Amino acid sequence: MYDIATPILQVNGLKKTYTRGLFNRRQTFGLTADFSVPKPQIVGVMGPNGSGKTTLFELLSGSNIPTAGKVICAGQDVHRVKYRQRDRMVIHYHQSYQVRRVQKSVPSFMLAEARSDYPLVHIFDEPQFSTQDGYIGFMLNFFKQLRSGGRVVFLCVHPNEPFHVDIMRDSCERFLFVSKGQVTEWPDYKSLVSHQGVRDYLGALADY
Repeated sequence: MYDIATPILQVNGLKKTYTRGLFNRRQTFGLTADFSVPKPQIVGVMGPNGSGKTTLFELLSGSNIPTAGKVICAGQDVHRVKYRQRDRMVIHYHQSYQVRRVQKSVPSFMLAEARSDYPLVHIFDEPQFSTQDGYIGFMLNFFKQLRSGGRVVFLCVHPNEPFHVDIMRDSCERFLFVSKGQVTEWPDYKSLVSHQGVRDYLGALADY
């Protein structure tokens, strides 16, 4: 296990740049992020489609290779952990709760063993909530159990119904907003929806 005095997640100068062109290379998309989650929390993530949310999550979980910067989980560089053990540090569930595949850059024997046996950070990337069968309550309780167990939960929802806003506002303790590859932090829901870019994104739901 890790030293509880160490921040659970530190994202330091993280950058991912995508380019196109064989000789005249030009940037087609770029993501930058710099934040930390020092203690167990449920962190809400919002942003328009194509803004870079999934790219951010892939970088956090070590399944995508950053152009620059580091992702430090409990004092260990996620991208320096053996590929098959990275989900012991940060695990990314995408929509249907399937774990993302890892993009490899160096042989696994050159990488370190994970210091954790169970994921410290759980990323739920636009999970499919159903209002018909009590599944929402089950999942929200699961998120709280993870937090109580010393874990960080990232909950990314694309709000298009009032109940999505309820979930984010009532369950999340702080927020990240991703727009055009820029990641900004917000200490609570009230501060989040005071930002004009967020209000434009949420539309009528901003005042719900």
